[in-house]
Amino acid sequence: MPDRCPCGTPLPYDECCGRVHAGAAAPTAEALMRSRYSAFATGDTDYLLHSWHPDTRPRRLTLDPDQRWERLEILATTGGGPLHAEGTVEFRAHYRHSSHSGVLHERSRFSRVEGRWVYVDGDTTPG
Repeated sequence: MPDRCPCGTPLPYDECCGRVHAGAAAPTAEALMRSRYSAFATGDTDYLLHSWHPDTRPRRLTLDPDQRWERLEILATTGGGPLHAEGTVEFRAHYRHSSHSGVLHERSRFSRVEGRWVYVDGDTTPG
């Protein structure tokens, strides 16, 4: 059986976030959030920058090679559906860095630019 997608769905990577990483449009803000988590997990900085809103996108992005993303929990979504222009996704992303574990808890904002979902920004809170 092919490897499960890092985002936590039961689908193989190639049938889930791999399709979005290869250029398919994410149908919802949550799907984009999942694809961005998978990009962090696989080290795909090009996709992360490409899926970032042009007004808030950093010039470059460097990922810490010692950080391993282990699990994603989607806690809540608002809007972000096929007929929406904006949406939010609240999530917890569990990671391991060197010898300790941690959790990133964020409420991310997404919008559509030229018909495609993009990440705008997010508010983080302690795990």
